[in-house]
Amino acid sequence: MEKALVLIVGAGPSGLATSACLSKLSVPYVIIEREDCTASLWRKHTYDRLKLHLAKEFCEMPHMPYPEDTPTYIPKIQFLRYMDDYVEHFNICPKFNSSVESCLYDDVQKYWVVTTHDQVNGMVTKYAARFLVVASGENSAGNIPRIPGLEDFSGHVIHSSSFRSADSYAAQRVLVVGCGNSGMEIAYDLSSHGGNTSIVIRSPLHVMTKELIHMGMKLASWRLPVKFVDFILVVLAYLWFGNLSKYGIVRPNMGPLFLKAKTGRSAVIDVGTVELIKKGDIKVFGPISCIKGNVVEFDDGKESYFDAIVFATGYTSTANNWLKNGEDMMNKEGMPKKDFPNHWKGSNGLYCVGFARRGLSGIAHDAKNVANDIKAFLDLTTPF
Repeated sequence: MEKALVLIVGAGPSGLATSACLSKLSVPYVIIEREDCTASLWRKHTYDRLKLHLAKEFCEMPHMPYPEDTPTYIPKIQFLRYMDDYVEHFNICPKFNSSVESCLYDDVQKYWVVTTHDQVNGMVTKYAARFLVVASGENSAGNIPRIPGLEDFSGHVIHSSSFRSADSYAAQRVLVVGCGNSGMEIAYDLSSHGGNTSIVIRSPLHVMTKELIHMGMKLASWRLPVKFVDFILVVLAYLWFGNLSKYGIVRPNMGPLFLKAKTGRSAVIDVGTVELIKKGDIKVFGPISCIKGNVVEFDDGKESYFDAIVFATGYTSTANNWLKNGEDMMNKEGMPKKDFPNHWKGSNGLYCVGFARRGLSGIAHDAKNVANDIKAFLDLTTPF
């Protein structure tokens, strides 16, 4: 059994941020990753035209600013370059292709027993870790809802994590299910490339420009009341977009920043989708009732034929698949039981990073707290 003072599960931004923070405090660690690269979600499961939806000042990793010439809203390729520089700067060396089979806490020995499986050579390794950091993230696996008849749909079905560009969908009738940032942006991409595009909008949502959200986050950082900032944002969004309810887009009762803080649901940053919806280039449907062959039936009785369906229906955490004895920190969905900012710490040296639904700024907050807490504990105790 290999000893690890701190074992970090996941080499996405959460795991890398934790590694860097521990390095700054001279705390040794081991970081394992099931994929063959760092930031695999960003490299392998995001669409080509993606940019960070928030300004760079709200998306920095701990202890390393972006280069001065970085644009305000960072394209995917540039963000990945920043990630690679971050790994090199902090000399982070993940053990790749290491899938965690189980994590159990040994009450007698007072350490976590972590069993991993090397997906290349089949080797099984066990670690004894005094501290365990769950950094696999809230977006571990794509979520596709159960819909009657979906299994018999004869067209192409994918999750948004597998969507790269609209090039292969020209002239096809495509239904995008999900109206978050990914769904709205994919719908825009499809329509702009000649796809006959429709989108399912099931829930109320805020639509903002990136400039409005940037302004709102600036105002909130100045300690202005969130409800007051939200009021300003909602009024300005109405002046900019007009009344969108006649197009099937209904505004939630809670303001955009308050809604994000309470539920983790982000406002949609419009990239031009709203204009295409207004023009009728993108059709809006309500919830799906069932699917019969290539025909999708909706709750309001409407039906339409589609060649392909893209599910932009979010992700789920897979932490509970392998984490045992973590019930005091994680709920049944593999998410923290406690609300931000007290969500990141469990018992027996168990922590989580990147589960606050607050993007990269939340990751930085968690990573610093976890590293500082481990360092403080070590300063008061004997070595592991």
